[in-house]
Order: sequence, then C-alpha cells, then structure tokens
Amino acid sequence: MKLLIERNEILGSLTNVMRAISPRNIIPILNGVRFDLTKEGLYLTASDSDLTIKTIIPKEKIKNIEKTGSIIIQSKYLLEIIRKLPNTDINIEVVDGLKIIISTENTIFNLNCLNLEDYPHISLEEIKKPIIIESKDLKNIINQTIFAVSTQESRPLLTGINFKVNGNILECIATDSYRLAKKTFILSEEYESFDLVIPGKNINELDKLLSLEGNVEIHPFINKILFKYDNYSFQSNLLSGSYPNTSNLIPTDFEIILTTTLSEYYHAIDRAALLTQNKDKNIVKMETAEKTLMISSYASEIGKVEETVTINKNDSKDLSISFSSKYMLEALKTFEEEELLILLNTDTKPIILKSTKDESLIQLILPIKTY
Repeated sequence: MKLLIERNEILGSLTNVMRAISPRNIIPILNGVRFDLTKEGLYLTASDSDLTIKTIIPKEKIKNIEKTGSIIIQSKYLLEIIRKLPNTDINIEVVDGLKIIISTENTIFNLNCLNLEDYPHISLEEIKKPIIIESKDLKNIINQTIFAVSTQESRPLLTGINFKVNGNILECIATDSYRLAKKTFILSEEYESFDLVIPGKNINELDKLLSLEGNVEIHPFINKILFKYDNYSFQSNLLSGSYPNTSNLIPTDFEIILTTTLSEYYHAIDRAALLTQNKDKNIVKMETAEKTLMISSYASEIGKVEETVTINKNDSKDLSISFSSKYMLEALKTFEEEELLILLNTDTKPIILKSTKDESLIQLILPIKTY
C-alpha cells in the first residue's frame, strides 16, 4: 500500500472514524484503524465491537495511489501524528507487511502495525427502504432528548434512546426515571414499524459526526442500526430488551396551566440556582400567586434568593412546587419558541413543559419533596 495525500484531507476523516475506538478496549486489534486502499479510494474503519464507523476518501481527493493494499495502524499515536504534521502532502507506505512509514518532506515516522488477519469481519448491511431524514432534523431530535438518558448502568435500557417508527411518525424518548424527554417527528412517507433502543453514548458520537446539511439514511435491524451520511457508515449495536412504556407517565389533563416567556423563566431559574450549586439536588422552589411566579432557593450557610416572573394563569388556584434546577435548565434549553407552557397538577405530580406553537416536544420533570 502506498499513497500521497494532503494532510487536511485525511485528518477530518480520521478524527471522525476514531470516535468508534473506546479507551477501555480490551481487544488489542480493535485499538487499530483499518486502512483499505483501493482503486476507488481510501477506506478507513474503526470499531470497538459495539460501534463501527467507516468512511471513504474518494480517489479524486488523493494526490497519488501508487499501490493498493490494507493495513491496521495502531490508533494511539496515529491521530496525534497526523494532527501535528504541517499542512502539506503526506506519504503513507507499508513496508515489510507489518510496518508503515508516514512521511513529509522533513519528517519520517516509522510505526509498527497490527496483523490484518486478526481484524474481525464487520458487516454493514442495508435494508431495501431505509428511513430518510434531513441531517439537521436528526441532530435536533438528538439534542432535544439525549440529555435525559440515564448514566446509571444498573438500568441499562435507560442509558439509551428509544427510537420508534409507526407509519410516518418517528418518536424518540429518553428518561432516567426522574425526567423524560419526548420528541415526535413527522416523516415524509410511511415506513415499516420498529421499536428499538440505541445506546446514548453512541448516539452522542453520531451527533458529533452530523452537520446541518444533507440527508441521513437509517437502516434498522433486530440487533443493530446503521446510519449512512455523506461518505460515512455509522453502525451501532442495540440495547437488548423492551423499553419501559412511558406513555402513561405524561398526564393529559392539568389543573394549572401557566404561560410565560422562555428566556425570562430560564434566566430566573439560572440565577436562583446560584445558591444551590454545591448541593446534591440543586433544589429550586416556584410558587404561583395570581399573575406572578415566585422562584426561590435557600442555602442555610449562604442565604436566600427570590425571583419574580410574569405569567398568565388559567385558574385562580395556587401551587408551590420544588424541582432540580439542573434538570429544569437542561429541559428549557431544548425549546426554540419564546412562549412556554408550564403544565401542573399537584406538588407531587410531574411538571410538563411545552411550547405553545410546537406540540412535538414534551419535557417532563418530577418534583422534589422538601419536607
């Protein structure tokens, strides 16, 4: 294998592909990046057996292909080497089967490589009719839900995002059992139904790979899912088991409906949360009083803060309810419209957040008892 390529052409592709390599990998061969140079271009593949990312640098973007071939290059130093080389042409050449020379006019790196025969066979299958969605829409769906996945491995299914398709409706749900994010998206046509759970950490890596332009193909299978975008194939294993039924967690009737300005409400909570930063639960309290909403927090060793927010309220009934300011702020960041609905029942029932203009996004936060 021997080629000449501009440093910037390989750096971006290599950075994205290496998102699939886990620092906790216990299989030595999977700490390498597979290079396959063909007449079509240079294929780069990385995998940790749970996540696989593959891309191609087309031949048009390669200065010269002198000899095709394949090699596994240890990832530990590869990216740093490419990153620190000047933006010039790089020679990459395999010598003696298990060694590779990466060189520029003034620099030569001679690296030991891994045995190609030890690399597992990775199948990137596709279905006949993949789901087509714009990249910017998929990024938006991910960003509006990913923050609510659980970080606790004791409930593995909750560490993933539940992707469901029924006809032309895509539904994405994430919950850690203290809060829930639900996004509904209308697809351009109807597709075969599926219901699966994708690990949150893998979806997070997909989000970093996507830009705001182009379309994404989604190919779901029983135990894996493939996303195709630009020149990238991104395949993730699925979490096994049935995601909990969350439909009955979201109330449909509300005693108190508040309408307020998103930015005013967000900044009031943000300021009130200043005194709770050293606390475990970051508790903030809000109390309704006619056309105002009092937001407060208290720390015995520091003091107290009170904020007043203007609201419209559907009922004369008042309510005092406490919640995690961290959870509330993360939920509020997902809304784009300025007019916000806060839907309440009692101080023990979930707080529901919605936009007045967009019903597709629902955020749920459980209150915290303070007595």
